[in-house]
Amino acid sequence: MLKQGLQQKQIQRLSPLQIQTIKLLELPTLELEQRIKKELEENPVLDEVVDDSDEENKNVSLSEYGTDDPTPSYKLYVNNQGKDLKPQYNTFSVRESFHQSLEMQLGYSSLDERSKQIALFMIGMLDDDGYLRRNLDSLADDISFRLNIETSEEELEKILKVIQEFEPVGIGARDLRECLLLQIRAKNHSKEQQIAEKILDEFFIEFSKKHYTKIISKMNITEDELKGAIDEIVKLNPRPGGQIDDSYMDQAQQVVPDFLLEMKDGELVMTMPKFSVPELRINKRYADILTTPQGSARQDKDAAVFVKQKLNSAKWFIEAIKQRQNTLQNTMNAIIDFQHDYFIDGDETKLKPMVLKNIAEKTGLDISTISRVVNCKYIQTHFGIYPLKYFFSEGLMTNDGEEVSTREIKNILAKSIDEEDKRKPLTDEELVAVLDKQSYKVARRTVAKYREQLNIPIARLRKEL
Repeated sequence: MLKQGLQQKQIQRLSPLQIQTIKLLELPTLELEQRIKKELEENPVLDEVVDDSDEENKNVSLSEYGTDDPTPSYKLYVNNQGKDLKPQYNTFSVRESFHQSLEMQLGYSSLDERSKQIALFMIGMLDDDGYLRRNLDSLADDISFRLNIETSEEELEKILKVIQEFEPVGIGARDLRECLLLQIRAKNHSKEQQIAEKILDEFFIEFSKKHYTKIISKMNITEDELKGAIDEIVKLNPRPGGQIDDSYMDQAQQVVPDFLLEMKDGELVMTMPKFSVPELRINKRYADILTTPQGSARQDKDAAVFVKQKLNSAKWFIEAIKQRQNTLQNTMNAIIDFQHDYFIDGDETKLKPMVLKNIAEKTGLDISTISRVVNCKYIQTHFGIYPLKYFFSEGLMTNDGEEVSTREIKNILAKSIDEEDKRKPLTDEELVAVLDKQSYKVARRTVAKYREQLNIPIARLRKEL
């Protein structure tokens, strides 16, 4: 027997405004300004009012064009109040990338035109640190396919040798060993440098594992001679690509603070940078489409539908920006309130353990929303510029039952390793004991994890003569 019945399901779908807000939340200030410019270019209904004396587009009434739009006037513009941060941004400019420098040097080389084409392709395949990590065989296939030039590994090897003669020395190496060898061979060849070259050439594995006694024995050298050679090696540059002004990639980048925190009369005052967000105006030319017959009734209707769609899109965009600003402001205020003692003077020992959930609970927002706000955002304080992620960390309990930030433990860990006897570096077990003496109860595996997060190698690899 079949039974019929109704089943009601509740499906939550995001509105266009919610989608727009989510997308805008993730954008830092500079990208938001670019997004606004893009919207102005793509939406003819949206106008940016630069001069209020422009009477043609000033305060065009929606009702005048029969759209019957119930939107209150206050939702048709955004009034952003805040500091207009200008030149004090941290700006990292790039004058010339190492790729551009190599291309210029290629122009002065004695290679023929065909070889220069291949060399130019190979230069383009170098990673940002200056290494060529592509296999020459696969590179030959790429050159054949993209440049329609048949070549071989042998020819590519010869051309690579030419590139490796360019500045900075070490460029075009296939691995760290080759990179260091290129640099040491370009030096004057003192006794220390000769020993260093032999170590890199014949005993690189032993050197990388710091098996110094094996090197001394096999090379029949003294400990002082080994120490002199190592001093020469550590002067070399393992990342020659970052030597020219593109440590921050090939294009200029800017870190623009999304928030400004100042100390005024003993109180913390947070403001947000002022940026150019337009009032919503109806472009007169497009608005006239609604009142001026352009053709058939069908064409007039289509034009009216088009303008209405663009008008709605503009309203959603402006409202989304307003919601973005409010969400950012509420979130940052909650972070400052939670970490109030730290923000007074920037003392890291006062930085409390804080996770996304803490701020979500204080603001009443979802954790996912807090995550989007925190992502790629910066605050300028009276003691420096910091990414918002910097203020978040988990916590551990001390032997006295006090909760401390994992960042504080990492700082103590790094300091302990920095001050250790490099001839007898501290093992992870010994670091556990060091932390325990300072009332920090941490397991050995946790110490190992923190050490790895700090990019600090194990004790054996920290050993020095």
